[in-house]
Amino acid sequence: MVKAVVAGAAGRMGGRIVHSIQGSEEFKLWGAFEKQGHQAIGQDVGDVVGLGKLGIILKGSIGEVMEGADVLIDFTSPESTLANIRFVAGTAQAMVIGTTGITGEDEKELINLAQGIRCVKSPNMSVGINVLFKVIEHVSRTLGSDYDMEVVEAHHRLKKDAPSGTAMNLARILADTTGRNLETDAVYGRRGFIGVRSAEEIGIQSIRGGDIIGEHTVLFAGPGERIEITHRAHSRDNFARGALLAASWVVGQPNGLYDMQDVLGLREKTDV
Repeated sequence: MVKAVVAGAAGRMGGRIVHSIQGSEEFKLWGAFEKQGHQAIGQDVGDVVGLGKLGIILKGSIGEVMEGADVLIDFTSPESTLANIRFVAGTAQAMVIGTTGITGEDEKELINLAQGIRCVKSPNMSVGINVLFKVIEHVSRTLGSDYDMEVVEAHHRLKKDAPSGTAMNLARILADTTGRNLETDAVYGRRGFIGVRSAEEIGIQSIRGGDIIGEHTVLFAGPGERIEITHRAHSRDNFARGALLAASWVVGQPNGLYDMQDVLGLREKTDV
């Protein structure tokens, strides 16, 4: 039985993870917490997420819930995730991170801390999207620079970071497989008299609206044809299922930073 703690348990994603844990025979909900000042602190987390009483009180800090746990599952915010991994780095516990928007010096610190524990960090925990990463790698390498490449992502109106972490990972795959530099060749949106599209640029476009869970399309446009490969998330439950798959896998691994390609065994594969 894997004893899991959920960070941000009262949030949209945290709530779905709690539901998934309760529906799993492999996991036990060991604890749940929210950021200080959250109105749901002190309530039964089951009541908060619509499951009825579970006997687990939503706490206001990580220090109140981690003793005896095996793994922390964190889909919160860059600031909260960084604080949480600093805590976990001082324990022998594991961590699964689905938080996006962590950049710069914060990202460097997080990666350094994650390498000293057992940690899975992925911009998208969906099994389908991680298969897509592998497919895009193969297609991009095959088509090469003869095809223009664009990434289009769409999310709900409440998402705070743009482009999404998944879109950036897709763009990074395109850059790596075609020998481009994402720092200099990425183009984020277009407006005005921009001139002819360069052969090197990788376009990354973001759409925000309504309650879109998450959609990602990679477009390869060549002479006389185009290929569009799309992944659409219909529910947050697929992210939650992926997070539990990652948590189950990482607790048995040696210290190190992993991602869903490792969890799914896709890292070693060369063909799709």
